[in-house]
Amino acid sequence: MEYQVIPINENTWSIEEGGHVRFFLLAGTREALLIDSGMQICNAREIAGELTRLPLKLLLTHGDRDHVGSNGEFSTFYMHPAEASNYYNTQKRTGNFTPVEEGDRLDLGDRPLEIISLPGHTPGSIAVLDVRGRALFSGDPIQDGTIFLFGVQRELHAYRESLKKIGRWRDRFDLIYPSHGSCPVKPELIDRLLEASGALLEGKLESFQVSETEIFGTKVKKYDGGAASFLLE
Repeated sequence: MEYQVIPINENTWSIEEGGHVRFFLLAGTREALLIDSGMQICNAREIAGELTRLPLKLLLTHGDRDHVGSNGEFSTFYMHPAEASNYYNTQKRTGNFTPVEEGDRLDLGDRPLEIISLPGHTPGSIAVLDVRGRALFSGDPIQDGTIFLFGVQRELHAYRESLKKIGRWRDRFDLIYPSHGSCPVKPELIDRLLEASGALLEGKLESFQVSETEIFGTKVKKYDGGAASFLLE
């Protein structure tokens, strides 16, 4: 699988897979952390080893198939426990996870990271705040690409509450690094996503371009609201 490594700074890298999926490598003074492990890529540990010699750990922003491609390389990984059903039952993945929840901190060595719970896209979706770097690694909920909100584990009301919550954190980060779409994006995107999702929830569809498509055998509607596209049944 073709990929491109893009340095963000001297101890942070974006690994771009196929032009539509990305995951991240963060290094501290003591250890390094992969945030997600790709989709078709199965050698994320090898890729990380070319960038840092530090001991490597893995954290999942959530358990969807396009975030867990190299999980087989790791004996354990960090994940929110609310994501377990998606990871093990829906995605049929294996492995053991160490739970992380809202407010938990991981320190890579002079690089503290804080976990923020963002349910809606999936029940256990999380973002990772690089406290000193003032950067937010948002997974899928905050992006200007396509946001999946169909299926029993995804829910628009919960998604909007997560947007409201992360909006209250915005004085702690300057840039957002999503797993899809443009990268990085500015915190102002949160307001645009909140406005668009609110209009969608209230049935104010005049500002959306609506089309039908099929995703993984499910017929869904795609609502393009400018800030992002939302997929719903």
